[in-house]
Amino acid sequence: MYEKKPWIKFYDGHVPEHIDYARTTMYNAVVKTAEKYPHSIAYDFMDNESTYQQMVEQIDQCARSLANLGLKPGDRMTIAMPTSPQGVICFYAINKIGAIASMIHPLSPPKQIEFFLNLSRSNFALTIDSVYPNFKQILSNTNLKGLILTQFSQDEIDVVDSQLIFRWNDIMAKSYPETPEFKKDPDEMAVILYSGGTTGVPKGIMLSNYNFIAEGTQVATWMNMSDKDSSLAILPIFHGFGLGVCVNAIFMGGGKSILVPSFTPDQVADLIKNKKPTLIFGVPTLYEALNRNKKFQKTNLSFLKAAFCGADTLARTTKEKFEEICKNNGSDVQLREGYGLTEAVTGICAMPLGEYRERSIGIPMSDMMMKVVEIGTINEVSADQEGELCIHGPAVMLGYLNKPEETAKTLKKHDDGKIWLHTGDIATMDKDGFFYFKLRLKRMIKSSGFNVYPAQVEDILYKHPDVLEACVIGVPDEKQVQTVKAFVVLNDGYKETPNLAKDIIKFCQENLLKWCCPREIEFSKQLPKTLVGKIDFKLLEEQEKEKLKAVGKFFGE
Repeated sequence: MYEKKPWIKFYDGHVPEHIDYARTTMYNAVVKTAEKYPHSIAYDFMDNESTYQQMVEQIDQCARSLANLGLKPGDRMTIAMPTSPQGVICFYAINKIGAIASMIHPLSPPKQIEFFLNLSRSNFALTIDSVYPNFKQILSNTNLKGLILTQFSQDEIDVVDSQLIFRWNDIMAKSYPETPEFKKDPDEMAVILYSGGTTGVPKGIMLSNYNFIAEGTQVATWMNMSDKDSSLAILPIFHGFGLGVCVNAIFMGGGKSILVPSFTPDQVADLIKNKKPTLIFGVPTLYEALNRNKKFQKTNLSFLKAAFCGADTLARTTKEKFEEICKNNGSDVQLREGYGLTEAVTGICAMPLGEYRERSIGIPMSDMMMKVVEIGTINEVSADQEGELCIHGPAVMLGYLNKPEETAKTLKKHDDGKIWLHTGDIATMDKDGFFYFKLRLKRMIKSSGFNVYPAQVEDILYKHPDVLEACVIGVPDEKQVQTVKAFVVLNDGYKETPNLAKDIIKFCQENLLKWCCPREIEFSKQLPKTLVGKIDFKLLEEQEKEKLKAVGKFFGE
Protein backbone atom coordinates (compact mmCIF):
# COMPACT_ATOMS: atom_id res chain seq x y z
CA MET A 1 0.00 0.00 0.00
CA TYR A 2 2.76 2.45 0.94
CA GLU A 3 4.22 2.46 -2.59
CA LYS A 4 1.01 4.10 -3.84
CA LYS A 5 1.46 6.92 -1.29
CA PRO A 6 -2.30 7.25 -0.67
CA TRP A 7 -1.61 10.23 1.63
CA ILE A 8 -0.49 12.53 -1.19
CA LYS A 9 -4.06 13.49 -2.11
CA PHE A 10 -4.36 15.07 1.33
CA TYR A 11 -1.36 17.36 0.90
CA ASP A 12 -2.33 21.01 1.11
CA GLY A 13 -1.89 22.96 -2.12
CA HIS A 14 1.55 24.29 -1.14
CA VAL A 15 2.98 20.87 -0.17
CA PRO A 16 4.63 18.98 -3.05
CA GLU A 17 5.30 15.25 -3.26
CA HIS A 18 8.98 15.96 -3.81
CA ILE A 19 11.28 18.82 -2.78
CA ASP A 20 14.66 19.57 -4.36
CA TYR A 21 16.79 19.89 -1.21
CA ALA A 22 20.00 21.90 -1.19
CA ARG A 23 22.94 19.50 -1.01
CA THR A 24 25.07 21.73 1.14
CA THR A 25 25.79 22.48 4.80
CA MET A 26 23.31 23.81 7.34
CA TYR A 27 25.49 26.93 7.60
CA ASN A 28 25.18 27.58 3.86
CA ALA A 29 21.43 26.94 4.02
CA VAL A 30 21.11 29.62 6.74
CA VAL A 31 23.25 32.00 4.64
CA LYS A 32 20.84 31.44 1.74
CA THR A 33 17.89 32.33 4.00
CA ALA A 34 19.78 35.44 5.14
CA GLU A 35 20.26 36.51 1.53
CA LYS A 36 16.49 36.21 1.00
CA TYR A 37 15.45 37.86 4.29
CA PRO A 38 18.50 39.88 5.47
CA HIS A 39 16.56 42.29 7.68
CA SER A 40 13.94 39.88 9.02
CA ILE A 41 14.32 38.74 12.62
CA ALA A 42 15.99 35.33 12.95
CA TYR A 43 15.80 34.99 16.72
CA ASP A 44 14.43 36.79 19.75
CA PHE A 45 15.98 36.01 23.13
CA MET A 46 14.58 37.81 26.17
CA ASP A 47 13.71 40.83 23.98
CA ASN A 48 17.15 40.88 22.30
CA GLU A 49 16.56 40.44 18.60
CA SER A 50 18.92 39.58 15.77
CA THR A 51 18.25 39.82 12.05
CA TYR A 52 19.32 37.02 9.73
CA GLN A 53 22.17 39.20 8.46
CA GLN A 54 23.35 39.88 12.01
CA MET A 55 23.04 36.22 12.98
CA VAL A 56 25.25 35.12 10.07
CA GLU A 57 27.84 37.71 11.16
CA GLN A 58 27.72 36.27 14.69
CA ILE A 59 28.11 32.73 13.34
CA ASP A 60 31.08 33.81 11.19
CA GLN A 61 32.77 35.46 14.19
CA CYS A 62 32.22 32.34 16.30
CA ALA A 63 33.63 30.14 13.52
CA ARG A 64 36.76 32.31 13.29
CA SER A 65 37.15 32.11 17.08
CA LEU A 66 36.74 28.32 17.19
CA ALA A 67 39.20 27.85 14.33
CA ASN A 68 41.70 30.09 16.15
CA LEU A 69 41.33 27.91 19.27
CA GLY A 70 42.16 24.87 17.16
CA LEU A 71 38.83 23.34 16.09
CA LYS A 72 39.38 21.66 12.72
CA PRO A 73 37.21 19.94 10.10
CA GLY A 74 36.14 16.53 11.37
CA ASP A 75 36.69 17.43 15.04
CA ARG A 76 33.85 17.03 17.53
CA MET A 77 32.60 19.77 19.85
CA THR A 78 30.03 19.36 22.62
CA ILE A 79 27.35 22.00 23.19
CA ALA A 80 25.85 21.74 26.69
CA MET A 81 23.51 24.74 26.58
CA PRO A 82 19.88 25.65 27.15
CA THR A 83 18.02 27.13 24.19
CA SER A 84 19.95 30.37 23.70
CA PRO A 85 21.74 32.49 21.06
CA GLN A 86 25.15 31.21 22.17
CA GLY A 87 24.09 27.58 21.70
CA VAL A 88 22.48 28.26 18.32
CA ILE A 89 25.34 30.43 16.99
CA CYS A 90 27.95 27.89 18.07
CA PHE A 91 25.97 25.05 16.46
CA TYR A 92 26.11 26.69 13.01
CA ALA A 93 29.71 27.90 13.52
CA ILE A 94 30.84 24.32 14.18
CA ASN A 95 29.00 23.36 11.01
CA LYS A 96 30.74 26.06 8.96
CA ILE A 97 34.16 24.78 10.02
CA GLY A 98 33.20 21.24 9.01
CA ALA A 99 33.34 19.92 12.56
CA ILE A 100 30.65 17.85 14.31
CA ALA A 101 28.31 19.18 17.03
CA SER A 102 27.44 16.88 19.94
CA MET A 103 24.38 18.16 21.80
CA ILE A 104 23.88 17.31 25.51
CA HIS A 105 21.82 18.54 28.46
CA PRO A 106 23.64 21.35 30.34
CA LEU A 107 22.53 19.94 33.69
CA SER A 108 23.90 16.46 33.07
CA PRO A 109 25.69 15.07 36.17
CA PRO A 110 29.50 14.90 35.93
CA LYS A 111 29.70 11.17 35.17
CA GLN A 112 27.25 11.53 32.31
CA ILE A 113 29.11 14.55 30.91
CA GLU A 114 32.29 12.45 30.95
CA PHE A 115 30.48 9.60 29.18
CA PHE A 116 29.14 11.84 26.40
CA LEU A 117 32.42 13.75 25.92
CA ASN A 118 34.34 10.51 25.52
CA LEU A 119 31.71 8.77 23.39
CA SER A 120 31.71 11.70 20.96
CA ARG A 121 35.50 12.18 21.26
CA SER A 122 34.94 15.90 21.77
CA ASN A 123 38.02 18.12 22.08
CA PHE A 124 36.09 21.36 22.68
CA ALA A 125 32.90 22.19 24.59
CA LEU A 126 30.60 25.14 25.28
CA THR A 127 28.53 25.45 28.45
CA ILE A 128 27.22 27.94 31.05
CA ASP A 129 29.65 29.07 33.72
CA SER A 130 27.16 28.11 36.45
CA VAL A 131 27.61 24.41 35.59
CA TYR A 132 31.40 24.64 35.23
CA PRO A 133 31.86 22.70 38.53
CA ASN A 134 30.32 19.61 36.88
CA PHE A 135 32.83 19.85 34.02
CA LYS A 136 35.73 20.63 36.33
CA GLN A 137 35.29 17.29 38.12
CA ILE A 138 35.87 15.26 34.98
CA LEU A 139 38.11 17.42 32.71
CA SER A 140 41.19 15.29 33.40
CA ASN A 141 39.31 12.18 32.23
CA THR A 142 38.54 13.64 28.78
CA ASN A 143 40.37 14.86 25.68
CA LEU A 144 39.11 18.45 25.96
CA LYS A 145 41.54 21.07 24.66
CA GLY A 146 39.21 23.95 25.40
CA LEU A 147 36.07 24.68 27.43
CA ILE A 148 34.19 27.86 26.51
CA LEU A 149 32.05 29.37 29.28
CA THR A 150 29.18 31.76 28.72
CA GLN A 151 26.71 33.41 31.07
CA PHE A 152 23.15 34.76 31.08
CA SER A 153 23.46 37.09 34.07
CA GLN A 154 25.72 40.10 34.61
CA ASP A 155 27.55 38.30 37.41
CA GLU A 156 30.52 36.33 36.14
CA ILE A 157 31.30 33.25 38.18
CA ASP A 158 34.95 32.81 39.15
CA VAL A 159 36.64 29.70 37.83
CA VAL A 160 40.04 28.30 38.54
CA ASP A 161 42.58 29.81 36.18
CA SER A 162 43.25 27.27 33.46
CA GLN A 163 44.66 27.29 29.97
CA LEU A 164 41.65 25.20 28.98
CA ILE A 165 39.05 27.85 29.91
CA PHE A 166 37.87 30.55 27.48
CA ARG A 167 35.14 33.16 27.86
CA TRP A 168 32.44 33.50 25.21
CA ASN A 169 32.39 37.30 25.39
CA ASP A 170 36.17 37.43 24.95
CA ILE A 171 36.37 35.19 21.90
CA MET A 172 33.38 36.92 20.29
CA ALA A 173 35.04 40.35 20.71
CA LYS A 174 38.48 39.59 19.23
CA SER A 175 39.52 39.92 15.61
CA TYR A 176 40.58 36.70 13.90
CA PRO A 177 41.49 35.85 10.29
CA GLU A 178 38.68 34.55 8.10
CA THR A 179 38.15 30.79 8.15
CA PRO A 180 38.54 29.11 4.76
CA GLU A 181 35.37 27.61 3.33
CA PHE A 182 35.32 23.89 3.97
CA LYS A 183 33.80 21.56 1.41
CA LYS A 184 31.91 18.87 3.32
CA ASP A 185 29.99 15.96 1.87
CA PRO A 186 26.38 16.71 2.89
CA ASP A 187 25.89 13.00 3.65
CA GLU A 188 28.68 12.86 6.23
CA MET A 189 27.99 13.11 9.96
CA ALA A 190 27.42 16.70 11.13
CA VAL A 191 25.51 16.30 14.41
CA ILE A 192 25.32 13.79 17.25
CA LEU A 193 22.09 13.68 19.26
CA TYR A 194 21.38 11.14 21.97
CA SER A 195 18.62 8.62 22.44
CA GLY A 196 18.08 5.19 23.87
CA GLY A 197 17.99 3.48 20.50
CA THR A 198 16.09 0.20 20.71
CA THR A 199 17.66 -1.37 23.81
CA GLY A 200 17.37 1.37 26.43
CA VAL A 201 21.13 2.13 26.50
CA PRO A 202 22.01 5.77 25.58
CA LYS A 203 23.41 5.97 22.05
CA GLY A 204 24.79 8.65 19.82
CA ILE A 205 22.61 9.20 16.76
CA MET A 206 24.65 10.24 13.72
CA LEU A 207 22.87 12.83 11.59
CA SER A 208 24.09 14.57 8.44
CA ASN A 209 23.68 18.05 7.00
CA TYR A 210 21.34 16.52 4.44
CA ASN A 211 19.22 14.95 7.22
CA PHE A 212 18.75 18.32 8.93
CA ILE A 213 18.22 20.35 5.76
CA ALA A 214 15.68 17.83 4.43
CA GLU A 215 13.70 17.59 7.68
CA GLY A 216 13.83 21.36 8.24
CA THR A 217 12.70 22.10 4.68
CA GLN A 218 9.90 19.54 4.96
CA VAL A 219 8.55 21.17 8.14
CA ALA A 220 8.92 24.71 6.75
CA THR A 221 7.10 23.68 3.56
CA TRP A 222 4.36 21.91 5.54
CA MET A 223 3.73 25.14 7.48
CA ASN A 224 4.01 27.29 4.33
CA MET A 225 6.51 29.29 6.35
CA SER A 226 7.89 32.74 5.53
CA ASP A 227 9.47 35.64 7.41
CA LYS A 228 5.97 36.55 8.60
CA ASP A 229 5.96 33.46 10.83
CA SER A 230 7.38 32.96 14.29
CA SER A 231 7.53 30.10 16.74
CA LEU A 232 8.32 29.59 20.40
CA ALA A 233 11.46 27.46 20.81
CA ILE A 234 10.42 26.02 24.17
CA LEU A 235 11.88 22.57 23.60
CA PRO A 236 15.64 22.40 24.30
CA ILE A 237 18.30 22.37 21.58
CA PHE A 238 19.77 19.09 22.87
CA HIS A 239 16.39 17.52 21.94
CA GLY A 240 15.71 16.59 18.31
CA PHE A 241 12.30 18.32 18.41
CA GLY A 242 13.79 21.54 19.80
CA LEU A 243 16.80 21.70 17.47
CA GLY A 244 15.23 20.20 14.35
CA VAL A 245 11.84 21.95 14.37
CA CYS A 246 11.90 24.94 16.71
CA VAL A 247 15.25 26.24 15.45
CA ASN A 248 16.57 24.72 12.21
CA ALA A 249 13.21 24.31 10.45
CA ILE A 250 12.27 27.89 11.35
CA PHE A 251 15.57 29.11 9.84
CA MET A 252 14.99 27.03 6.69
CA GLY A 253 11.71 28.91 6.19
CA GLY A 254 12.92 32.39 7.17
CA GLY A 255 10.78 32.65 10.29
CA LYS A 256 11.59 33.98 13.75
CA SER A 257 12.59 31.59 16.53
CA ILE A 258 11.68 32.92 19.98
CA LEU A 259 14.29 31.23 22.15
CA VAL A 260 13.05 30.13 25.59
CA PRO A 261 15.88 28.91 27.89
CA SER A 262 13.62 27.53 30.62
CA PHE A 263 9.93 26.75 30.94
CA THR A 264 7.28 27.95 33.33
CA PRO A 265 3.59 28.17 32.36
CA ASP A 266 3.41 31.86 33.35
CA GLN A 267 6.49 32.70 31.31
CA VAL A 268 5.20 30.94 28.20
CA ALA A 269 1.74 32.50 28.60
CA ASP A 270 3.40 35.94 28.75
CA LEU A 271 5.51 35.19 25.67
CA ILE A 272 2.46 34.06 23.70
CA LYS A 273 0.60 37.23 24.70
CA ASN A 274 3.50 39.62 23.99
CA LYS A 275 5.37 37.95 21.10
CA LYS A 276 2.28 36.63 19.26
CA PRO A 277 3.86 33.52 17.67
CA THR A 278 2.02 32.18 14.64
CA LEU A 279 3.16 28.62 15.40
CA ILE A 280 3.39 26.61 18.61
CA PHE A 281 5.17 23.27 18.79
CA GLY A 282 5.08 21.40 22.07
CA VAL A 283 4.63 18.24 24.08
CA PRO A 284 1.38 17.26 25.87
CA THR A 285 2.61 18.60 29.22
CA LEU A 286 3.12 22.07 27.70
CA TYR A 287 -0.46 22.23 26.42
CA GLU A 288 -1.83 20.86 29.67
CA ALA A 289 0.08 23.54 31.60
CA LEU A 290 -1.22 26.29 29.30
CA ASN A 291 -4.78 24.99 29.66
CA ARG A 292 -4.53 25.49 33.43
CA ASN A 293 -2.94 28.93 33.19
CA LYS A 294 -5.25 31.88 33.93
CA LYS A 295 -3.19 34.29 31.81
CA PHE A 296 -3.33 32.04 28.75
CA GLN A 297 -7.07 31.48 29.16
CA LYS A 298 -7.61 35.24 28.67
CA THR A 299 -5.07 35.91 25.89
CA ASN A 300 -6.13 37.10 22.43
CA LEU A 301 -5.02 34.25 20.14
CA SER A 302 -6.23 35.54 16.77
CA PHE A 303 -2.61 35.54 15.48
CA LEU A 304 -2.17 31.76 15.97
CA LYS A 305 -1.92 29.86 12.67
CA ALA A 306 -1.19 26.32 13.88
CA ALA A 307 -0.37 24.29 16.98
CA PHE A 308 1.28 20.88 16.87
CA CYS A 309 1.90 18.31 19.58
CA GLY A 310 4.52 15.57 19.51
CA ALA A 311 6.88 13.46 21.64
CA ASP A 312 4.00 11.63 23.36
CA THR A 313 0.35 10.66 23.05
CA LEU A 314 -2.00 13.62 23.40
CA ALA A 315 -4.93 13.13 25.77
CA ARG A 316 -8.28 14.00 24.20
CA THR A 317 -9.23 16.16 27.19
CA THR A 318 -6.03 18.22 26.78
CA LYS A 319 -6.70 18.72 23.07
CA GLU A 320 -10.34 19.71 23.55
CA LYS A 321 -9.58 22.15 26.37
CA PHE A 322 -6.82 23.86 24.35
CA GLU A 323 -9.08 24.21 21.31
CA GLU A 324 -11.88 25.58 23.49
CA ILE A 325 -9.55 28.27 24.88
CA CYS A 326 -8.39 29.14 21.36
CA LYS A 327 -11.97 29.40 20.10
CA ASN A 328 -12.92 31.65 23.02
CA ASN A 329 -10.01 33.93 22.16
CA GLY A 330 -10.33 34.43 18.43
CA SER A 331 -8.57 31.41 16.88
CA ASP A 332 -10.02 28.35 15.15
CA VAL A 333 -6.75 26.43 15.52
CA GLN A 334 -6.97 22.69 16.04
CA LEU A 335 -4.26 21.07 18.13
CA ARG A 336 -2.80 18.54 15.72
CA GLU A 337 -0.64 15.57 16.53
CA GLY A 338 2.54 14.73 14.69
CA TYR A 339 5.16 12.03 14.90
CA GLY A 340 8.92 11.91 14.82
CA LEU A 341 11.94 10.41 16.48
CA THR A 342 15.54 11.49 16.89
CA GLU A 343 16.65 8.75 14.51
CA ALA A 344 14.96 10.84 11.77
CA VAL A 345 15.98 14.25 13.27
CA THR A 346 12.44 14.63 14.65
CA GLY A 347 9.02 15.45 13.15
CA ILE A 348 8.50 13.80 9.76
CA CYS A 349 4.77 13.06 9.95
CA ALA A 350 1.89 15.38 10.86
CA MET A 351 -1.77 16.12 10.38
CA PRO A 352 -2.18 18.36 7.32
CA LEU A 353 -3.67 21.78 7.99
CA GLY A 354 -6.63 21.08 5.72
CA GLU A 355 -7.68 17.70 7.12
CA TYR A 356 -8.32 16.12 10.51
CA ARG A 357 -8.58 12.49 11.62
CA GLU A 358 -9.40 11.63 15.22
CA ARG A 359 -6.38 10.25 17.14
CA SER A 360 -4.19 10.12 14.03
CA ILE A 361 -0.57 11.28 14.00
CA GLY A 362 -1.15 12.35 10.40
CA ILE A 363 0.63 11.55 7.15
CA PRO A 364 4.28 11.53 6.03
CA MET A 365 5.76 14.84 4.88
CA SER A 366 7.26 15.34 1.40
CA ASP A 367 9.71 12.61 0.37
CA MET A 368 9.14 10.61 3.56
CA MET A 369 7.63 7.15 3.28
CA MET A 370 6.07 5.15 6.10
CA LYS A 371 4.65 1.67 6.31
CA VAL A 372 3.58 -0.88 8.91
CA VAL A 373 5.17 -4.33 8.92
CA GLU A 374 4.49 -7.53 10.78
CA ILE A 375 6.54 -7.44 13.99
CA GLY A 376 9.89 -9.15 13.57
CA THR A 377 9.64 -9.18 9.77
CA ILE A 378 9.88 -6.82 6.79
CA ASN A 379 6.45 -7.85 5.45
CA GLU A 380 3.87 -5.07 5.10
CA VAL A 381 0.54 -5.66 6.82
CA SER A 382 -2.87 -4.72 5.42
CA ALA A 383 -4.80 -1.51 6.19
CA ASP A 384 -5.80 -1.01 9.84
CA GLN A 385 -3.69 -3.97 11.01
CA GLU A 386 -1.21 -3.35 13.82
CA GLY A 387 2.52 -3.81 13.28
CA GLU A 388 5.86 -2.06 13.59
CA LEU A 389 6.14 1.40 12.04
CA CYS A 390 8.98 1.77 9.53
CA ILE A 391 10.30 4.97 7.93
CA HIS A 392 12.29 5.71 4.76
CA GLY A 393 13.46 9.05 3.43
CA PRO A 394 16.13 11.77 3.49
CA ALA A 395 15.69 12.54 7.21
CA VAL A 396 16.64 9.02 8.34
CA MET A 397 19.87 8.87 10.37
CA LEU A 398 23.24 7.52 9.24
CA GLY A 399 23.27 5.11 12.18
CA TYR A 400 24.30 4.80 15.81
CA LEU A 401 27.76 6.06 16.77
CA ASN A 402 30.21 3.15 17.20
CA LYS A 403 27.28 0.70 17.27
CA PRO A 404 27.27 -1.18 13.93
CA GLU A 405 25.28 -4.13 15.29
CA GLU A 406 22.58 -1.89 16.77
CA THR A 407 22.53 0.11 13.53
CA ALA A 408 22.00 -3.08 11.53
CA LYS A 409 19.07 -4.05 13.76
CA THR A 410 17.41 -0.68 13.22
CA LEU A 411 18.24 0.18 9.58
CA LYS A 412 17.23 -2.71 7.33
CA LYS A 413 17.07 -3.20 3.57
CA HIS A 414 13.62 -4.37 2.47
CA ASP A 415 12.53 -6.15 -0.68
CA ASP A 416 12.01 -2.82 -2.47
CA GLY A 417 15.77 -2.17 -2.16
CA LYS A 418 15.27 0.76 0.21
CA ILE A 419 16.77 1.15 3.68
CA TRP A 420 14.00 1.39 6.29
CA LEU A 421 14.24 2.62 9.87
CA HIS A 422 12.49 0.20 12.23
CA THR A 423 11.11 2.52 14.92
CA GLY A 424 10.12 0.03 17.59
CA ASP A 425 6.69 1.69 17.66
CA ILE A 426 3.41 -0.13 17.03
CA ALA A 427 1.04 1.65 14.63
CA THR A 428 -1.64 1.19 12.00
CA MET A 429 -2.24 2.85 8.63
CA ASP A 430 -5.73 3.34 7.24
CA LYS A 431 -6.62 3.05 3.54
CA ASP A 432 -6.09 6.81 3.03
CA GLY A 433 -2.54 6.69 4.37
CA PHE A 434 -3.20 8.23 7.80
CA PHE A 435 -1.16 6.66 10.58
CA TYR A 436 -2.23 5.90 14.14
CA PHE A 437 0.30 5.42 16.93
CA LYS A 438 -0.59 2.61 19.35
CA LEU A 439 2.28 1.86 21.72
CA ARG A 440 6.03 1.41 21.98
CA LEU A 441 7.48 -1.98 21.22
CA LYS A 442 10.65 -0.93 23.02
CA ARG A 443 10.42 -0.30 26.75
CA MET A 444 10.43 3.40 27.49
CA ILE A 445 8.88 5.91 29.91
CA LYS A 446 7.72 9.38 28.82
CA SER A 447 8.15 11.96 31.57
CA SER A 448 7.36 15.61 30.75
CA GLY A 449 8.02 14.92 27.07
CA PHE A 450 11.43 13.33 27.64
CA ASN A 451 12.46 9.73 27.08
CA VAL A 452 13.41 7.72 30.16
CA TYR A 453 14.85 4.26 29.57
CA PRO A 454 14.17 1.91 32.50
CA ALA A 455 17.19 -0.26 31.67
CA GLN A 456 19.48 2.75 32.13
CA VAL A 457 17.91 3.63 35.52
CA GLU A 458 18.01 0.00 36.66
CA ASP A 459 21.67 -0.19 35.72
CA ILE A 460 22.40 2.63 38.18
CA LEU A 461 20.17 1.13 40.88
CA TYR A 462 22.07 -2.17 40.69
CA LYS A 463 25.28 -0.27 41.44
CA HIS A 464 23.93 0.81 44.83
CA PRO A 465 25.53 -1.46 47.45
CA ASP A 466 22.25 -2.19 49.25
CA VAL A 467 20.24 -3.20 46.16
CA LEU A 468 19.78 -6.84 45.18
CA GLU A 469 17.08 -6.47 42.50
CA ALA A 470 15.41 -3.48 40.85
CA CYS A 471 12.66 -2.80 38.35
CA VAL A 472 11.65 0.61 37.02
CA ILE A 473 8.23 1.47 35.61
CA GLY A 474 6.32 4.54 34.51
CA VAL A 475 3.41 5.55 36.72
CA PRO A 476 0.56 7.50 35.03
CA ASP A 477 0.61 11.13 36.18
CA GLU A 478 -1.82 13.94 35.37
CA LYS A 479 0.85 16.60 34.89
CA GLN A 480 3.93 14.73 33.65
CA VAL A 481 2.18 11.92 31.68
CA GLN A 482 4.36 9.47 33.64
CA THR A 483 6.65 9.59 36.67
CA VAL A 484 9.44 7.14 37.38
CA LYS A 485 8.96 4.55 40.14
CA ALA A 486 11.44 1.89 41.24
CA PHE A 487 10.68 -1.41 42.93
CA VAL A 488 13.67 -2.56 44.96
CA VAL A 489 14.63 -5.77 46.74
CA LEU A 490 17.41 -5.20 49.27
CA ASN A 491 20.43 -7.35 49.99
CA ASP A 492 20.25 -9.46 53.15
CA GLY A 493 20.71 -7.49 56.34
CA TYR A 494 19.49 -4.14 55.04
CA LYS A 495 16.36 -2.54 56.45
CA GLU A 496 13.60 -0.95 54.41
CA THR A 497 13.54 2.60 55.79
CA PRO A 498 12.46 6.01 54.39
CA ASN A 499 16.04 7.23 54.83
CA LEU A 500 17.37 4.39 52.70
CA ALA A 501 14.81 5.19 50.01
CA LYS A 502 16.04 8.80 50.03
CA ASP A 503 19.63 7.61 49.83
CA ILE A 504 18.88 5.45 46.78
CA ILE A 505 17.12 8.34 45.03
CA LYS A 506 20.10 10.62 45.81
CA PHE A 507 22.44 7.98 44.38
CA CYS A 508 20.42 8.06 41.15
CA GLN A 509 20.50 11.87 41.07
CA GLU A 510 24.30 11.77 41.13
CA ASN A 511 24.37 9.61 38.01
CA LEU A 512 21.26 10.48 35.98
CA LEU A 513 19.33 13.47 34.67
CA LYS A 514 16.64 14.55 37.10
CA TRP A 515 13.64 13.33 35.09
CA CYS A 516 15.23 9.87 34.86
CA CYS A 517 15.46 9.54 38.64
CA PRO A 518 12.80 7.63 40.56
CA ARG A 519 10.32 9.83 42.39
CA GLU A 520 9.36 6.87 44.56
CA ILE A 521 11.06 3.74 45.84
CA GLU A 522 8.86 0.80 46.84
CA PHE A 523 10.64 -1.94 48.77
CA SER A 524 9.58 -5.50 48.16
CA LYS A 525 10.63 -8.92 49.45
CA GLN A 526 10.59 -10.27 45.89
CA LEU A 527 9.74 -9.12 42.37
CA PRO A 528 7.40 -11.03 40.04
CA LYS A 529 9.12 -13.11 37.34
CA THR A 530 8.11 -14.30 33.90
CA LEU A 531 8.19 -17.98 32.93
CA VAL A 532 11.77 -17.58 31.71
CA GLY A 533 12.84 -15.94 34.97
CA LYS A 534 12.93 -12.28 33.92
CA ILE A 535 11.48 -9.60 36.18
CA ASP A 536 7.90 -9.07 35.00
CA PHE A 537 7.77 -5.28 34.63
CA LYS A 538 4.47 -5.48 32.75
CA LEU A 539 2.79 -7.13 35.73
CA LEU A 540 4.17 -4.42 38.02
CA GLU A 541 2.77 -1.77 35.66
CA GLU A 542 -0.66 -3.41 35.71
CA GLN A 543 -0.63 -3.74 39.49
CA GLU A 544 0.30 -0.08 39.85
CA LYS A 545 -2.57 0.97 37.56
CA GLU A 546 -5.02 -1.07 39.60
CA LYS A 547 -3.78 0.58 42.83
CA LEU A 548 -4.28 4.04 41.32
CA LYS A 549 -7.73 3.16 40.00
CA ALA A 550 -8.74 1.92 43.45
CA VAL A 551 -7.97 5.31 45.01
CA GLY A 552 -9.26 7.36 42.04
CA LYS A 553 -5.84 8.63 40.95
CA PHE A 554 -5.42 6.90 37.59
CA PHE A 555 -4.97 9.35 34.70
CA GLY A 556 -4.13 6.95 31.86
CA GLU A 557 -6.27 5.80 28.98
